[in-house]
Amino acid sequence: MMRPVLGILLMLGFVVFGPTIDVFAKLAGETIPLFQISASRFVVQIVIILPFALWFGGRLLPSGSESLLYLTRGALILSASSLFFAALRDLPLADALAIFFVEPFILLLLAAVLLKEKLGWRRLSACGVGFSGALLVIQPQYDTIGFASLFPIGTAVCFAFYLLLTRKMAQHIAPITLQLNTSIAAALIIVPVIIIYEGSGNAYLDPVWPSFYDMLLLAGVGLTATIAHMFLTYAFRFCPVTILGPLQYLELVSATIFGLIVFSDLPNTTSFIGMGIIVTSGLYVLMREHALEKSRTQRADTP
Repeated sequence: MMRPVLGILLMLGFVVFGPTIDVFAKLAGETIPLFQISASRFVVQIVIILPFALWFGGRLLPSGSESLLYLTRGALILSASSLFFAALRDLPLADALAIFFVEPFILLLLAAVLLKEKLGWRRLSACGVGFSGALLVIQPQYDTIGFASLFPIGTAVCFAFYLLLTRKMAQHIAPITLQLNTSIAAALIIVPVIIIYEGSGNAYLDPVWPSFYDMLLLAGVGLTATIAHMFLTYAFRFCPVTILGPLQYLELVSATIFGLIVFSDLPNTTSFIGMGIIVTSGLYVLMREHALEKSRTQRADTP
């Protein structure tokens, strides 16, 4: 079912809640190993989603072919997160983000080739305008360019394929079932690794016993990830990838706002200009798709 305006509005829900995952993860990362945070995220998602999935009923157990897709989707989101963590070890955050934000371009091109979605100059231009605004917000220096730059590129590729798979699977699988089984698949991949590395002393994989405060932060990661990715899955159920791709830059605006509120990271004038450009690009996509949807409805109602 094609409902682009509804899909765009749901995508706005994702770009608002998406950065809250990073806020909770950054706070938890002060005392909790990174991969323990990832494992906790998916376990919490299972605990939250499972009762709702059972309540709404329907088929929960995947078929053989679907199981492979779920494992692939879970592996893609885990790989995207891991590669970005690796990038942050060797690159400044701004540079890593600037390189990662080629992802919407990769997503649009892959959607045009693999999903045969229409990619016109307006959608591509909206993506370009959003990217220019993102660079103004991030203001990368590129002091360190080398092998480490491949990590955010890998993140971009993995996340683009994750979103393509979301679009394809959400067409015939209920979003709540899709998120539940993806969380189970990701947990099946990462939890055994955490168990194996217990006591190893590895700073990223050796789990620690969290304090009550840390438990709240880990629960926050899982809760916000559940909400954000439910918005995302429903958005891709109703709207083509080539429309939603440019809207990902809006996540940078909400991330800047949360950074100011939680971490007192005050953006400068250039950042505000960049955010204005990103918001303008997003509003253009929304208004254009609203006009097109209205036109399609009028034609359908014409006898």
